[in-house]
Formats: sequence, C-alpha cells, structure tokens
Amino acid sequence: MLVLSRHRDESIMIGDEIVVTIVDIRGDKVRLGINAPQDIPVHRQEVYEAIQRENRKAGQIQPSETRDVGQA
Repeated sequence: MLVLSRHRDESIMIGDEIVVTIVDIRGDKVRLGINAPQDIPVHRQEVYEAIQRENRKAGQIQPSETRDVGQA
C-alpha cells in the first residue's frame, strides 16, 4: 500500500484520468473528492463489497428459478 500525506485542497493522481482531492479534514474524518471518467465506477468499499456479493448470488441462480420473473 502506498501511503501519502496531503493537506486540504491538495490532490493525488491515479493514472492520467483520476484525481483524488482532500476536500475537508474534521477530527478523524477526511472528505475526499474524486474526479474520474464516467466509465470508471467509484464506490465506497462497503458498497463495492455488497455489489460483489449480490453479483455472486445472482450468478448462482438456476434458470428454473427465474421462469416466473417478468410475468404479470
């Protein structure tokens, strides 16, 4: 893991297209601003992990379990 020190309003670059800016620091919380292309998803880690869990669950559904989906 790369560890960098930054002050408020300073940024780091990830590759050529992603900029992470320190927006605010309050106590033990840091607010980050992330500027990335629209085709690159940006999520908090806990949200990303939840998405991955749901994707794994969806991949385990058998076709017979979905036959009634979409029928009214």
